[in-house]
Amino acid sequence: MSQLLTSRQAEELHKAIIAYLSSSNLPNTAAALRQELNIGDSFDDGTRKKYEGLLEKKWTSVVRLQKKIMDLESRNQSLQNELDSTTPTSLLRRNQDPTSWLPRSPARHTLQSHRQPITCVAFHPIFSSLASGSEDTTIKIWDWELGELERTVKGHTKGVLDVDFGGPRGGTLLASCSSDLTIKLWDPSDDYKNIRTLPGHDHSVSAIRFIPSGAAGSPSSGNLLVSASRDKTLRIWDVTTGYCVKTIRGHSDWVRDVTPSFDGRWLLSAGNDQTARLWDASSGEPKCTFLGHEHVIECVALAPPVTYPHLSSLAGLKKPPPASSSAEFIATGSRDKTIKLWDGRGTLIKTLVGHDNWVRGLVFHPGGKYLLSAGDDKTIRCWDLTQEGKCVKTIEDAHGHFVSCIRWAPSVIKDAPANGAGDKNGVVINGTGKKDEPGGKANIRCVIATGSVDLNVRVFAS
Repeated sequence: MSQLLTSRQAEELHKAIIAYLSSSNLPNTAAALRQELNIGDSFDDGTRKKYEGLLEKKWTSVVRLQKKIMDLESRNQSLQNELDSTTPTSLLRRNQDPTSWLPRSPARHTLQSHRQPITCVAFHPIFSSLASGSEDTTIKIWDWELGELERTVKGHTKGVLDVDFGGPRGGTLLASCSSDLTIKLWDPSDDYKNIRTLPGHDHSVSAIRFIPSGAAGSPSSGNLLVSASRDKTLRIWDVTTGYCVKTIRGHSDWVRDVTPSFDGRWLLSAGNDQTARLWDASSGEPKCTFLGHEHVIECVALAPPVTYPHLSSLAGLKKPPPASSSAEFIATGSRDKTIKLWDGRGTLIKTLVGHDNWVRGLVFHPGGKYLLSAGDDKTIRCWDLTQEGKCVKTIEDAHGHFVSCIRWAPSVIKDAPANGAGDKNGVVINGTGKKDEPGGKANIRCVIATGSVDLNVRVFAS
């Protein structure tokens, strides 16, 4: 031992052993060791307290470090294997254009911790955090790059039905809504502390989205939130005060989903009355009603400007609308197993048939070429807007049960203008996939998250 430890380290070890023996109620052994090591009266109660627990701490930290080393070695080995098996084709795939990237099996991570079906997922606009909500009343925060659970957020008393990140510039919040009739706001920068609860809806709150702040120089920051409820209304909230600033009525039944346009001017909602409706966000006035589905509409998506060239040719237009214009095209997914593409005036452009069960989630590819859908047939389907909406890829058994939600990681804006025109926090908002801003280029993140009744969250990434 004298060869491995310095005399000071040896003395510390001896005192830690004596303290351990004393605390373990072995006084004779401790006394014998003290006598043998000539540690006399200098080892008093104060010294014993100082060294008590030190041996256990060292012991457990060594075990923890060993486990960490083994994990790192195994990860290193798998990366080495990946390198060894790299072919020119796989390198080509890795370096491919992100605008044509589509998810493929298997998922990079399967995240397990929820105890009941997962209802919703949302990406943090900057960090590699992913929030998932579940019927088990909790929200889980994951690191989607590492595939690890970061924390469990508790506060709702019934199932969490939707989550979304957003909020005022430079102050990202997480919003959640639930069957307990409330909306809650959580602060990611303060350990996801619940900073506000918004009561007001008279029934389950099904969907929630932060409303983007709009054009550069707009006086309003992203402090508005829209919610959709089983009480047949949409409500707009000011997250800085917690007040409901507007109630929008028009649906005749449960409102299942709502999404804002990228500039915050329009709101698109849909639900059990089998209609989708477009609203003016500032006045709450209806602009258009979309009629054609034969069952409940579960999900809606507003096409980002990058899709306009493809959708306008699908609609038979000679030239696409300007990229500054919003709510030009929309997509709806229904329990009638179809997805419908519409123009902003309510004309049906195309019905996409392929799912064998309810369509539960829709997201436009930020590259503009594709629409992705997820459904109760356990699949993710990719529809090519340049080929008249043809289904060009199906991920069979994306989950072991109904796929309830799908979200695309927000694009990061490189070299965003200093005046904040790029968007709040210089990031494209969840799922809206805004195109390049003046002076800032959107960098597509090839990452998708899905949630399912099988209790798993899956992350598909390039």
